[in-house]
Amino acid sequence: DVRRKGGKVVPRILFDKWTGQNFMGLFQDMSRQTQLRKLLLRTVKEQKFDGLTVEIWSQLGGNARPQVASVIADLAAAFRSAGLLFVLVIPPPLYQGDTPGMFGAEDYSRLVSTVDYFSLMTYDYSSPAKPGPNSPLDWVRRCVETLDPDRTSRAKILLGLNMYGFDYTSQGGGHVLGRDFIELLKSSPGSKFQFDSSSGEHFLELKTVDGKHTVFYPSLQSLQMRLSLATDLGTGLSIWEIGQGLDYFYDLF
Repeated sequence: DVRRKGGKVVPRILFDKWTGQNFMGLFQDMSRQTQLRKLLLRTVKEQKFDGLTVEIWSQLGGNARPQVASVIADLAAAFRSAGLLFVLVIPPPLYQGDTPGMFGAEDYSRLVSTVDYFSLMTYDYSSPAKPGPNSPLDWVRRCVETLDPDRTSRAKILLGLNMYGFDYTSQGGGHVLGRDFIELLKSSPGSKFQFDSSSGEHFLELKTVDGKHTVFYPSLQSLQMRLSLATDLGTGLSIWEIGQGLDYFYDLF
């Protein structure tokens, strides 16, 4: 049992099917905000959860930031008053080429006093359009330092740690879970890992009947480097997600 070992049950809620009109209706109507707050609090209490992890920021694409921050701050304050945890999932403040992200230092400062933890999405750095590592070490560091340069509240930041990889192919590619990675290795038994020192990640190149694959996938070394980075930065961790990696990854924890 999770709780017997000191753990907390804080499930994630998404606003997946909400449209821009739905969000605008929420922002403009205080009664809807009250209904949402009561609904979430009632559900968490009825299910005997210890709090809630809310993923909403990315769905707005960086729009209406003051409005969504106001709603989040109100929810977080209500959860704190009820003795419950409130975790906010946030996109990275920087993307490839140091392009500013959808959540920056100003947003962090606005919410840090009410939100208990920020689950920072320090993964998916690369894409089929720009292939490469999933979570370069230097980029991860800069994301944290951008949000909290003075180390005033880094214990509230949960550094995103991906347990999945990415398989790049001539058709584009996609995310790779542990079981997929094992099947790829079986299909090309002579393949060998290479280490990309600039990103702190392992990758391999192999050929199957489908063509050439370049796969960036976590290893014990790359994971340990990120655990050490989190310690150095003074942050916590957010694993994305349990069950996606290889079983022996958890020997590190």
